[in-house]
Amino acid sequence: MPTNFIEELRWRRMLHDAMPGTEELLNSEMVRGYIGFDPTADSLGVGNLVQVMTLTHFQRCGHQPVALIGGATGMVGDPSFKSAERSLLDRDQLEHNLNSQKKQLEKFLDFERKDNPAVMVNNYDWFKDWNFLDFIRDVGKHITVNYMLAKDSVKSRMETGISFTEFSYQLIQGYDFFHLWKNEGLKLQMGGSDQWGNITTGTELIRRMGGGEAFALTTPLIKKADGTKFGKSESGNIWLDPEKTSPYQFYQFWLNAADADVSNYIRIFSVKGQEEIEALEAEHEKAPHTRILQNALAEEITERVHSKEDLENAIRASQILFGRATEEELRTLDNRTLLQVFEGVPQHSVSKSDVESGINIVEFLAEKTNIMPSKGEARKMTQANGIAINKTKVTLEHEISANDLLNERYILVQRGKKNYFLVTVE
Repeated sequence: MPTNFIEELRWRRMLHDAMPGTEELLNSEMVRGYIGFDPTADSLGVGNLVQVMTLTHFQRCGHQPVALIGGATGMVGDPSFKSAERSLLDRDQLEHNLNSQKKQLEKFLDFERKDNPAVMVNNYDWFKDWNFLDFIRDVGKHITVNYMLAKDSVKSRMETGISFTEFSYQLIQGYDFFHLWKNEGLKLQMGGSDQWGNITTGTELIRRMGGGEAFALTTPLIKKADGTKFGKSESGNIWLDPEKTSPYQFYQFWLNAADADVSNYIRIFSVKGQEEIEALEAEHEKAPHTRILQNALAEEITERVHSKEDLENAIRASQILFGRATEEELRTLDNRTLLQVFEGVPQHSVSKSDVESGINIVEFLAEKTNIMPSKGEARKMTQANGIAINKTKVTLEHEISANDLLNERYILVQRGKKNYFLVTVE
């Protein structure tokens, strides 16, 4: 197990900034440190995983991680480097989001460990009893407007406008740190580099309100080598919730990481040690076409977020789509995985009665589904060994029947090497 947290972050390329004295503190005692998570959605996305892994590495280095779920701050909205005001959520939606995110965090952090178990807190628990007048009198008087305006996260919004609600966010997050420092003995807050202003407002409140000292540490924001935003695909955000992003799509996201990005990703998102990762990087450099790093990362992170069974299904599905799979292997896929694998391919439908009575392959391709533009083209392609039904090449004599149904409802047609069509029998 690693012991020096700062060194662990350095070789993993996860250290952006730290207040003076942070490393000395971490090397001298077991530190309680926290990161806040914004409950604006009922699932964390892979963008949140950087901070989840920061807490994971923090715990592995012998410190005590605290995950703060922002039940109170989620009602305000963090303006940090956002171009517009956020929509406010009601209590019921926030509660649902909080409970969903808690379950996901439990897959990464050990809440049962004897010496440094992870802890989860909700800032609504200490904000619910505050009233507005008491807060601005007892907390607001310690931070000047000039100090708050100087924050980059606020400056970036001054031209387009920022509401008092979002302007006050840093004061509320700062009070979180003060509360946890005073009542729970927390000395460190961590977050992405865009949170530096909010975090240091907390250290300033601790100094002014409590006469104490606390520390800050940030990680870099991940950007892909091509300049596009990390954590998104063509279909949108990549979520940890399998109902929002299927295990197969999740696995494919990591498997399709560019060579220019994957070394960075595996250092951040894997719990493998430095020696093992550097050995994988050396292997990858010798033969990048084998995608050793992508495979290692995709397998590890998919199993952790979902399950070993989901990983095995995702691997099998990938082999079926991109490898030389057999019809027997295709038939092992359940309906959900089959539809996930072939999501986005052209869809057609035929009647159940036609299939039960049998359809000649040429008629099936050209008239019943329009997969081929004409009977002549269908005949020519089939004669050239270019048509496969459920991964099995067929001849002109083949008749589509109930025997061709996958899970009693689907037929997979492959034209040439890369063109797939999914036919639903209705």
